[in-house]
This record gives sequence, structure tokens and C-alpha cells, in this order.
Amino acid sequence: MDTGYWADNYIDKKRSGTEAIALVKPGQRVFIGSSCGEPQHLVRELSAASSRFTDLEIVRLLSLETSPLTLIASRTKGQSMNIRSFYLGSAKPSSLARNKRFITPVNLSAVPRLFKTRKLPIHAALIQVSPPDDFGWMSLGISVDVTLAAAQSADLVIAQINPNMPRVLGRSFIHVNEVDVVVEHAEPLLTIADLPEMESANRIGRLIARLIDDGSTIQISLGATPRATMLALADKNDLGIHTQYLTNEIMNLVSLGVVTNRMKGLNDGKSVASNAMGNADLYEFIHDNPGIEFHPSDYVNDPGVVARHNRMVSMNIAMAVDLTGQVAADALPTNHFSGVTGMLDFMRGAAQSEDGKSILMLPSTADKGRQSRIVPLLQDTAVVVPRGDVHHVVSEYGAVNLFGKSLQERAMAMISIAHPDFRDELFHAAKKAGLLGPERTLTDALHGVYPIRLETTTVIDNEKVTVRPAKPVDERRIQEHFYNLDKDDIVARFFHEKTSFVHDEVGDVSLIDYVNDLTLVAVVGEFGFGRVVAVAEYLLEQAKNMAEVAFSVSKPWQGKGLGKLLMQRLADAARENGIAGLYAYTTAHNKGMIALFDVLNCKVTTKLEGDMLYLSCRFDEPKL
Repeated sequence: MDTGYWADNYIDKKRSGTEAIALVKPGQRVFIGSSCGEPQHLVRELSAASSRFTDLEIVRLLSLETSPLTLIASRTKGQSMNIRSFYLGSAKPSSLARNKRFITPVNLSAVPRLFKTRKLPIHAALIQVSPPDDFGWMSLGISVDVTLAAAQSADLVIAQINPNMPRVLGRSFIHVNEVDVVVEHAEPLLTIADLPEMESANRIGRLIARLIDDGSTIQISLGATPRATMLALADKNDLGIHTQYLTNEIMNLVSLGVVTNRMKGLNDGKSVASNAMGNADLYEFIHDNPGIEFHPSDYVNDPGVVARHNRMVSMNIAMAVDLTGQVAADALPTNHFSGVTGMLDFMRGAAQSEDGKSILMLPSTADKGRQSRIVPLLQDTAVVVPRGDVHHVVSEYGAVNLFGKSLQERAMAMISIAHPDFRDELFHAAKKAGLLGPERTLTDALHGVYPIRLETTTVIDNEKVTVRPAKPVDERRIQEHFYNLDKDDIVARFFHEKTSFVHDEVGDVSLIDYVNDLTLVAVVGEFGFGRVVAVAEYLLEQAKNMAEVAFSVSKPWQGKGLGKLLMQRLADAARENGIAGLYAYTTAHNKGMIALFDVLNCKVTTKLEGDMLYLSCRFDEPKL
């Protein structure tokens, strides 16, 4: 390191791009600054000088490449240069398949240590920085992640000084005395265009919104469309940011006052990231912004650091998930800058955070609907996330929590959120693979599309209660609800004493089509682990176009209005589905059921049929 006055050293270190690249020697390992922080001018000079190099190794994150280094490596059969790209996904996309030999799978949090320990020595680092301030400090700006560690570890550091690079606070600085060569060259920073909108992504955004609490700290991957992100987060309060990539959408959330960073529990008041990818407005927004700090990836991506945040939520895009929960997550043409190198770090950190959530976003189909992204088993592709690390998975057809679930429960859950056109195929594949027991049968109910519009929440005795349609994954919880009912409530629900509630009976309650056969459950507790405290169902008698209803409410929740809420929701759904009315058989002394029919604002017909009381109402016959 130089020890003289930095301004004098700066003048001595100035070179042209051509002169700077001439200092790179054959056989060396050269790091290139990552993502949109790539020093384009230096890379062009390196590309132009490639004919004089032999056995140069280029080290970087997966990149869209502004200069054709990979093409040069392929054309010269590696004699001029080789590429080492850090990337965790598979090489199935055609753009990656032809160059898959260059891929080095590693978690982003581990890359700085790889450089600093010299297990992967960096001989030269090409970086891009802001002009030095009055004290000689230059900011790495929009690309700190692994770039800082590479610069601190390299034998030769060549810095492109670009006045368009924002000065970003945090651990983003390198001093003039710590670099060997400076090349002054102004040029626009790399930007990325907005991703195309997908209605499936927007529907996923609406579902995710129900999983995120106010005061959460969030990480969101590239690849989520802007509208989907806004749908998921725009109505929240006091969100915090701890993420790999700062984006235009996060900037918009800050502008709306959604992001305040007041409740993070770590780095309060600061949006923390290690990189920025977006447009020029984003880069202007982060310049000298005291509410934003960039730190290296061995801090930002460290699962232990991620876990220290309050209600940490990681949201990442998956390309495919199999029925056991294994995840493939390949780079898209629009995010080759990043690949999926930091995904697992955040998922594991969020899962360890108190009240944290790890969420995978999965559009149900690919290839214009011709291919299911939920597959029987991932084969011939890289598993980026092992099944044991997968918790919440959300498609446009619903959300499930796989944590703590058996392979059979996982298979049923994944089939339930697959596109209905592929559910038969997935069911038969699961049976063939032994993931489903012989008692499982294929029914029309498997094709039901989960009606999220029927979900509602209320607060009873200071506890949040979610009333929603039942899902196939609810079978065990519905069983537990029935087993925990009082004897009198069992008789009222089933008209005789029962001591067992086996799959053949309970399965009919959880496997429904949501139109002719609808079951609503009232659930308290964490999503995916909640306890069913009430069940309400209707079953259509098609000859009469009337639906029979039945209810059960756990004793501690009786008399608190839960039954009335369930009845109203059942009636709303029946009306939407063109059903003429509801009816029920009950005992004459069941005042609770009689009272439920009174809430419907319809004329109620009652008559005794033997020992049973028959109650009915038609929606077209209003109460007098």
C-alpha cells in the first residue's frame, strides 16, 4: 500500500485503458467487477488485447457480457483465456448449456473467503469506482458484493474512475492508495430493462401479500416482475430491506413510505444491500443517500446475519420444483448478471429468523402453458435448494408450506398448486413413485382451483383467525379438529357417537372442487401449521340445486360469532356458484344451527322429519 499523499499517488497511477491492460500477464487470474458495476471500458480493452494472452482465467459472477469474453474463450479453445463464472443453477438454458464447463457452483456468501484466503488467488482485479472524495476514498458504488474482497486480495488492482458511478455509503469504499492503476473513463453505467408482466406473477403477488406481516424485513430476488412486487408489498407498513440487489421496485417502495427500516432489529434505519441493478433513476437515488448502505456479500448474504433480522422474509423465483420439494432455479436471460448464487443463503437465514419466512415464487407453467414447472422428480438438472430447506411455495393456484411435511403431504401439496391441466399426470407419477399411499384415489376434486377470494381474516379474543377454503394438505388438521370435539358436538355434527375419523371420511372433507363441494375451515396459528378450530361445508344436491350444510366448532370458540361468519361465507360462495339455497338436517334442540340460518336474511322453512329437524332457505326468497 502507498503511504504518500493520495492526490500525488493518484496522478502517478493514471494510465490509459490500453496501458493498464498491458500490465496483465499471460497465465494470470483476472477478476472483473460484477453485475451492472462491470468496468465496461476495461473489459473492452481486455477483449481487444486477447490475442496476446495465453491461459488467462477470467473470474466473475455470471454475466450478460458487454464484451464477448466467453466467445473468445470458446474460439481459442481456452488457449487465450478461460472463464470461471460463479453460478448455482443448471446449464439447461441454451445460452448456458454451450458454456457450462465455465460454471463454478458456490454460495455467494463464501466467495469473499475464497479470495481472501488465496484459495483462489486473484492476480489482477478490474473494478469500477466513483471519483475520489477529498480524503481519497472511492466508492465501488453499485457493485460491492464480491468486488471489494477481490480488490482487497488482488496483486494488481486496476480501477476505472467513472463520474457516473454513485457514491454509496457503507463498506463500499476503497482508497486511492489501495489501487495500483487508475483509468479515467466516463460512460453510462449498465442498466436493466423492466421484465415483461405476467398475470401469473401478479396473482402470485396477491397470494404472497397474505404471508407478509407489517414490520417484516425483506429480500427479493431479481426476476419478480415490478407489478407482482408492488402487489405483494405496496399495502404493507414499516418494511425493512436487507437484500442482495437493490432494484427500482424497492426504490418505489421507499418513495411510497412502505419501507422505513424502523423495525429491522439490525441496521435499523438503513436499507442494506450489496449491489444495485436498475435504471439511471435508481443509481441517482442511492448516491450519497444516508438511508442506504452497501456491504460485501460475506456480510449481506451470511445466513447468520440474515437470521438476526425481525420477521425476515426471503422471496425468490424458482424455475421448477418437484413433488418432494427439490428446487431448480436457473438464470433468466434478463438476470444473467446475477444467476442464483445467493438464493440459498437468504432462504436459510430467513428460516432461522424469529417469525421469518422463506418463500419461493413459482409460475405453474412454462413454454406458454405447455409444460408444468411442478414435476414428479428433478432429473438432469442442478438442485439449487435441497428439499429440507424449502418452506413456503406459492404458485398462482395457491400457497403451501412444506416445512415439517412428509413426502406424501408434500406431493399432495404440490399437486394442489400445480396447473389443473397437469394434476392427473402428477398424481399418477406420485403413485408410481410411491409418494402416495394406495388409499389415495384420483377424484374430480383434484382439479379444483383454489378460490382465494373466499379467504378472510378476523380477530377473536386478540387472536387472528383465518377463514378459508380447505386444501388437500388440511386433511390431518381436520382429523385433529374432529378428534378434539366434545362428545355432544360430535353427535350434533354426525348424528351419532364417533370415536374415529379415518382418511376415507375426512378425505372427502379436504378433497373438494370448491364449486359443488366446498369446505371452509377456521384456522389459528402460523401458516402451514395452524390449528383448525371450526369446519363448515356444503355439498350440492344437483337434482334440487340446493346444498346441504354441516358445521362443527371447537368448544372454546363457540358463542363468539365464528359460526355466523362461516355461514355467511358459505352462502356467498353458493350464490356465486349458482346454487339456489342451503338446507340442513339437525336435532330439534340444536339452537345453534337454527340461529345460523337466521343470519342469511332469507325466509327459513322448518319441518320435522322423524327425529330430525329440516331447515332450508332459498336465496330468492327474502325474509319477510
